[in-house]
Amino acid sequence: MIRRRTLFAAGAAGMLAAPALGQNSRASTLRFIPQANLSVLDPIFTTATVTGNHGYYVYDTLYGVDEHLAPKPQMIEAHETSSDGLTWKFRLRPGLRFHDDTPVRSADCIASIKRWCAREPFGQLLARVTEEWSAADDRTFQVRLKRSFPLMLDALAKPDSSTLFIMPERLANTDPGRAVTEMIGSGPFRFLAGEYNSGSKVVYEKFAGYVPRQEAPSWTSGAKVANFQRIEWHILPDAATAAAALQNGEMDWWERPHPDLGPLLARSRDVRREVKDPLGRLAVMRMNCLHPPFDDPRVRKAVRLSVAQEEYMRASRGDAREDWDLCRSLWPRGTPYYRDEGAAMMPGDLDRARAALREAGYADQKAVIINPTDFPDIGPLGQVSADRLKRIGMNIELAETDWGTVVQRRNNRETIDKGGWSMLHTTGGATAWANPALSFLVRGQGLRGWFGWWRNDRAEELAEAWLFATDADRQKALATELGHLALEDVSFVPLGQFRIRTAFRRDITGILEGSSPYPWNVRRA
Repeated sequence: MIRRRTLFAAGAAGMLAAPALGQNSRASTLRFIPQANLSVLDPIFTTATVTGNHGYYVYDTLYGVDEHLAPKPQMIEAHETSSDGLTWKFRLRPGLRFHDDTPVRSADCIASIKRWCAREPFGQLLARVTEEWSAADDRTFQVRLKRSFPLMLDALAKPDSSTLFIMPERLANTDPGRAVTEMIGSGPFRFLAGEYNSGSKVVYEKFAGYVPRQEAPSWTSGAKVANFQRIEWHILPDAATAAAALQNGEMDWWERPHPDLGPLLARSRDVRREVKDPLGRLAVMRMNCLHPPFDDPRVRKAVRLSVAQEEYMRASRGDAREDWDLCRSLWPRGTPYYRDEGAAMMPGDLDRARAALREAGYADQKAVIINPTDFPDIGPLGQVSADRLKRIGMNIELAETDWGTVVQRRNNRETIDKGGWSMLHTTGGATAWANPALSFLVRGQGLRGWFGWWRNDRAEELAEAWLFATDADRQKALATELGHLALEDVSFVPLGQFRIRTAFRRDITGILEGSSPYPWNVRRA
């Protein structure tokens, strides 16, 4: 059994000397410790959460969502729909400008939508029924559909994972299989490329040309008011160092404090800890379905039988049960289609898993688990898997690197002798995985889908049937069947659901609820 590493952080507060900061600099600058290093900048190219968080600084969206996940206009001034639902017209707000001082045009929106649709499961459903996107003028564009698409606005407003961010046409025309590296958006902050140092620092500057909406901010919708002139991300993978920096006032906000340090931070008079996303995040395991041994669903099922969620959660989140739950479902707890699939599906029984592996004819093929050493939410998950799979008789190599390298390597579809991989672990916001249109966990798209490339045509049929079902009971039946199918065929394996207590200095106010650390509305008291 993997035991959680104890951090001896009682003296951490004295490890760093607070910098001599001028009062004006302190008032105008927010210093933030993100969850992980920002190694990939393009939020359309990758689903890495840290890149999506970065995207909300630089880019704006056509629609956002409020606290009820209802779509609300963001860059859009107004829209209209034909009576048959086959034509949608959208009009942009006046005065929208990119950070290079060029106007946001309909052509930019159309190119951004098309690139997003090429990579995102929800967008791919939209692309299947789209006849044509066209621009009537620089502020008005429309889409003609082959059949009505009832979740049009939900697609354009998709939050937090694979969000539709709008970029200039010249950048949006980049091959969807290649990452954009020039960060030009129309969001509330400009990315300062000259100060970017992967693994160390990311800097954003308030964009003077951004005009916020007038509505009150709520999740990703409403007024995105930048109260800081400058926001600096400081990459501090050592948890004790991060805790010391927050306590000393070197840093203002730590997105995901290490759970071991919760008691220490709770005792600090100058630090607050709050859960801003009550539904939290689901931890999952993904196996590469293209190559042995996990191209065989029988081997994947043997692995699923071995999973003891409590061990994964205690290893990654500690013993504070109020912060995590078991979730034997690919529909997270608190979402409409959650249903516990029960111990029969995930008993955590090594003997049963060992017997199932023998029945599958497993021939001692090596399986490589790619795993980050600098991401405490994820690293322990891979270590638990390596330990348990060795105990059921698998030939396991634990390849541990930084998170940026994991994000890069997971793109590799080759066999392990050519730099490929066999298994990885990640987490995602419960709201981002709440239904068949949003969640890549249950989508069987094969090579067009998420890393690991599980293919299941029946899963795709169920997802599309759910999308066009008009009866709520029918939708629930389809989602239930899809969730069971995906877990039975082992598209992913859920490892437990947890909530994060973000930590910040007491003079920081205005942090909004949501599954991302949104930078707008935040201010210093």
